[in-house]
Amino acid sequence: MIGAIIGDIVGSRFEFSNLKETSFDLFTSECDYTDDTICTIAVADAILNKKGYQESMLEWCRKYPEPMGGYGGSFAKWIFSDNPKPYNSYGNGSAMRVSPVGWLFNRDLIADEARSSAMITHSHPEGVLGAMIVAKCVYLARSGYPKEEISNFVNDFYVYLKMPPPFSNPFDETCLNAVPVAISCFLESNSFEETIRNAILVGGDSDTIAAIAGSIAEPFFGIPDWIKESAMTYLPEDMKKIIKQFDNEKE
Repeated sequence: MIGAIIGDIVGSRFEFSNLKETSFDLFTSECDYTDDTICTIAVADAILNKKGYQESMLEWCRKYPEPMGGYGGSFAKWIFSDNPKPYNSYGNGSAMRVSPVGWLFNRDLIADEARSSAMITHSHPEGVLGAMIVAKCVYLARSGYPKEEISNFVNDFYVYLKMPPPFSNPFDETCLNAVPVAISCFLESNSFEETIRNAILVGGDSDTIAAIAGSIAEPFFGIPDWIKESAMTYLPEDMKKIIKQFDNEKE
């Protein structure tokens, strides 16, 4: 899941100021983790420590109530509600946080667990589908499937995947946009770093697109140590603890 967190941190400074070039520093003082990282950590914590997805999500988001960029309006209301209920969202939040499911469950359980992680908030069919597809792509990548098979799987659900340069993507916070765009950034790349750079180049909701793309690129390409180490410097100790536990469990 560190691939998603790296994408989030790198993309954080470009979310509302898209960059149309790939020659940029991955990490600067303007970067930080956002809600994408917090929610990904929450999903991992739920699985690792036998918590409910909603319980863990509320715990982490209430602990970090003001991340860089803030929370989306409906999600913020959900976090601080006395009685949180799913709100039929088809936003990209379900897909950006789901990568731990693809790592920690086998093929037979991934779809159900991805659905469960989404349904606490993103109960719209497209919100659930986005989470299920990303989790399955993570599983396929970590299981050694080639890009062609990953592409064929995704093409059963989304109309387009191939996006040759020049990339162009509007700011659209839905799964219908973010999931196929992010997967195309992975498919058109030859390394983890190139995937992240292409996810920034494509424009739109940069941190979330990079988080989704990075979550799939991590098991497929691996991540250079210097990129992992740089990303970890942005995170508080309690998040690092969950990442360490996660790494030990998936090994």
